[in-house]
Amino acid sequence: MPVMNFLTTCIFDHGAVGKLGKTLTGFGVSRPMVITDPGIKAVGLLDTILENLGMEPAAVFAETVANPTEDQAIAVAEQYNAAKADGLVALGGGSAMDLTKAVGLLASQGGPLEKYAAITGGAKHIGKLPPVIAIPTTAGTGSEVSVGMITTMNNGRKETFASPHLIPAAAICDPDLTLGLPPFLTAATGMDAVTHCIEAVLTPAINPPAEGVGYDGLNRAIKTGALKRAVTDGSDKDARWNMMMASYEGALAFTKGLGSVHALSHAAGRLKEKKLHHGTLNAIFLPHLLRFNEGAAPEKYERLRFAMGLASNADLGDAIARLNEDLGIPSTLSAIGVETSDGPGIVEFALNDLAHRGNARPAEQGDYERIFEQAM
Repeated sequence: MPVMNFLTTCIFDHGAVGKLGKTLTGFGVSRPMVITDPGIKAVGLLDTILENLGMEPAAVFAETVANPTEDQAIAVAEQYNAAKADGLVALGGGSAMDLTKAVGLLASQGGPLEKYAAITGGAKHIGKLPPVIAIPTTAGTGSEVSVGMITTMNNGRKETFASPHLIPAAAICDPDLTLGLPPFLTAATGMDAVTHCIEAVLTPAINPPAEGVGYDGLNRAIKTGALKRAVTDGSDKDARWNMMMASYEGALAFTKGLGSVHALSHAAGRLKEKKLHHGTLNAIFLPHLLRFNEGAAPEKYERLRFAMGLASNADLGDAIARLNEDLGIPSTLSAIGVETSDGPGIVEFALNDLAHRGNARPAEQGDYERIFEQAM
């Protein structure tokens, strides 16, 4: 069974969840708090994790909301301390993992959460967290090995936090946990991974190793057809393995940075009442940003085409649009409930998002306004 050390230790293979108890013990955890969401509990995956803990949990929280909020993080951190827990197990997709990181931060170092925000230099205030063991049940966010977390603040901003201390102590990546993921979520989370790989490659920061990992993730997800196969046949273990690896690689790659796709997706995702899926938003915005960035990094575009198995003269934006169609992902924002009146707020928040700074081509307000109109 592969055990990889890159940003953190990752136990990766079918059946890897069986290593959970030993992993917790190795980090000195005897009273873990498990954090997940209602959907994971409903399909029985929480029971699977509890069976593999090897110890009694100090507490279980199974009410994580999509796009976790500051208020929820504060409340769950209080539960963690009241239970005298000494470690955390994050089970789920990006929301459960981001909430778990926020809980660990607040429980160990206190608030307010805003002081830790990346855009204001808050990383310097972030110290060591209690051990976090991250177990993904989707193949997309890569939060199990990433330096960051996203939280919807009480002021409405979807804030990014980034620090090496936010990387989980260990990740347990068991593709078997994704076998029951329905096609639409497989597609949406898979496009999140694809977007991570593409934006990490294109951001101007210099980090060739991270770019190499991003290209490999795209090769697995698109060139080998793993994403389409996982959507078409959720029981395809090889496709599930390769998509979980592509997700893992996407997060390793975006240590280099992200770009305007994520800036716009974060800004739209703050519209809590619409319950917009982050991966779906990325998939819709990605073709438009690939066209906008055309010419800013021609050599990288050439390598992206090769990694994705496309012709040397292929239009990347068109290729992603066709992939979205094949996967059953809506092509417009209006199809998922975004309204024209949401545009000014999305543009405003995107311009102030940390990922905005990493785009391959500098973008201004007018650019985002046009991209929003095109995506509608």
